[in-house]
Amino acid sequence: MLRLDSDIQYVKGVGSRRGALLNSRGVRTVGDLLLRIPRAYQDRATFASLASLRAGQDAAVHAKIYRTRAIQTHTRGRILEVVITDGTSFAYAKWFHGGSLSMARGFTAGRQIVLYGRVDRDNRESKLVFFNPEFELLDEAEETPGSGSLDVGRIVPIYEEMGGMTSRQLRRITWAALADLASPLDDPIPPALRSEHGFPDLRTCLQRIHFPVAGDDIGELNRRASPSHRRLIFEEFFLLELVFALRKRQSQLARGVRFETSDAIRSSVKKILPFHPTVAQKRVLKEIVEDLKAPHPMNRLLQGDVGSGKTIVAFEAVVVAVENGYQAAIMAPTEILAEQHYLNAKRVLAPLGYSIGVLRRGIKKAEKAKLFEDLAAGNIQVVIGTHVLFEESTVFRKLGLVIIDEQHRFGVIQRLRLMAKGDLPNTLVMTATPIPRTLAMTLYGDLDLSVIDEMPPGRSPIKTIHATERDAQDIYGRLAAEMQKGRQCYVVYPLIEESEKMDLKSATEGFEKLSKVFEDRRVALLHGRLKSEEKEAIMRAFAAGNLDVLVATTVIEVGVDVANATIMVIEHAERFGLAQLHQLRGRVGRGSQSSLCVLMTPMKIGETARERIDAMVATTDGFRLAEVDLRLRGPGEMAGTRQSGLPEFRIANLMEDSLMLAIAQREAKKFVDSEDQVQRLLKELSARSSSITPAGLVTVG
Repeated sequence: MLRLDSDIQYVKGVGSRRGALLNSRGVRTVGDLLLRIPRAYQDRATFASLASLRAGQDAAVHAKIYRTRAIQTHTRGRILEVVITDGTSFAYAKWFHGGSLSMARGFTAGRQIVLYGRVDRDNRESKLVFFNPEFELLDEAEETPGSGSLDVGRIVPIYEEMGGMTSRQLRRITWAALADLASPLDDPIPPALRSEHGFPDLRTCLQRIHFPVAGDDIGELNRRASPSHRRLIFEEFFLLELVFALRKRQSQLARGVRFETSDAIRSSVKKILPFHPTVAQKRVLKEIVEDLKAPHPMNRLLQGDVGSGKTIVAFEAVVVAVENGYQAAIMAPTEILAEQHYLNAKRVLAPLGYSIGVLRRGIKKAEKAKLFEDLAAGNIQVVIGTHVLFEESTVFRKLGLVIIDEQHRFGVIQRLRLMAKGDLPNTLVMTATPIPRTLAMTLYGDLDLSVIDEMPPGRSPIKTIHATERDAQDIYGRLAAEMQKGRQCYVVYPLIEESEKMDLKSATEGFEKLSKVFEDRRVALLHGRLKSEEKEAIMRAFAAGNLDVLVATTVIEVGVDVANATIMVIEHAERFGLAQLHQLRGRVGRGSQSSLCVLMTPMKIGETARERIDAMVATTDGFRLAEVDLRLRGPGEMAGTRQSGLPEFRIANLMEDSLMLAIAQREAKKFVDSEDQVQRLLKELSARSSSITPAGLVTVG
């Protein structure tokens, strides 16, 4: 008998050769196979007769091959044409492209075939045609509908071809695996929970999801809305949310750094405020302060759109930490952003006279050694840095607050390594990349969420337009007009140097051209390969108004704040993702003057790129753009699966199954709150369901 964790090669019909092919596609166990659910279902219990077919309908037909021939055309190359008959009439099936001709050998006259697809009418010859239909050639033993065949006479599962194996072959292997699967199966969902939500047990679920029975709703099956589909979607979410709920519970039981607040501390916080905070900023600061006063360490995610004022809220939290006698660390993903935070910290925290340091790669050895020494001795109260902050050589005397900016650029392990530098310090994770709620629940399910959903007053709206290369002279005129008013400009390119492989304008090429176009203006080039001192000098000159045009790569994506910059041109905008485009656009519109973002592309761009450009022109709302981004790219690609730790769901879909995710999160919290032995139970569940949990799920020991 097989178990879910049995090696796939022991399934009847697999063996070592096919097993190796399946292994290369990530199918190593019986459980892996059974979690590769059908991509579609076809109703082959009742076939349409060829005489009854009408153009425009989707139909399944069971017929004999009458004739096969290859046709050479001028426009579509070679076409495989098959004439079929079922005794009531004739119909045609056509497959385009030369690759389809390799199928011709199996299309012999008299052989039985099942076709499924859209019926069209060939107006030139007035005949009904299936164009590129799905098909299966039947063996003699399977040619009679209702004979117990897996391919006809029932609702038939259709699988993605894998490792060179067809849907029909995978159907037989799956049937063999289920037939030899030990029963009963350990079920990771408690019986009471299954009963409450109408979920079948695991064995029934796996059987019915692969081989539905008469009476099952084929519409539900194809929408992934059958009870079996719903159960597996819930299970993936539930096991993940259990981990998050347990982590959160464990952190709430932990005794970490606890801060006090007083009139003196509140007065210090007010001293650093450069403007009256918005209602949203006040609300978020209150949530953070309540966490800092609690006996357990803070673990909070602060979301806010570009320019919403997250940084000043973070500095307010820094003041609370330092006034309580602790050190604060701010980690940024790039040296430019770290440098920007450092300059902002010195400016904003100046009234309080804090000792502030910046740690980054590339500083001189003696300077770095002195920084490490002062940090370990507690002489530096606030430190800003990149990845070097969580390296072994970095030691704190009394770390009480960790702030991680642009968390999606770091891995989960990196976050934990920095937190380990102190005695359970409070942690604030920030991101200016808006994340849809469903994605946030899976990326940061162990964190409490705060959102700044209001922009500070006085910020100008940003107009976004789409232009093509033929509009270049007009765009240069707009740049010149802004500079005539004393404003500054950004021009962003996707590459540093010209590439022979990709026809993209490079930053160096653009810098040379713009230096000639605006020969009477001060033009500078900024990119990631420059030395730290060069980058800092250029950024300081631009911030001080000593440069007119900054030609740059995406190193300016985050952290650059120059209120006098009012226009940005993004060359080859079709090459950027939505999150990058939105972040880049956020570098303008930071003052009271109206601002413009120009998305430059070639005349012809792809459909997906067009959707991104259209979305950018239509809205400046980062959360709306994030929903579009999630739809276009999918959660793993959007979040960076490897970095974020986001599990690769086998069945669940964050866009389509958000309601089930919310239910799973609620049930996981109830389960954790009500179980005394929850950690032991979670270990047991994870061990029993190792073959059916989301790939990449991290359990807690």
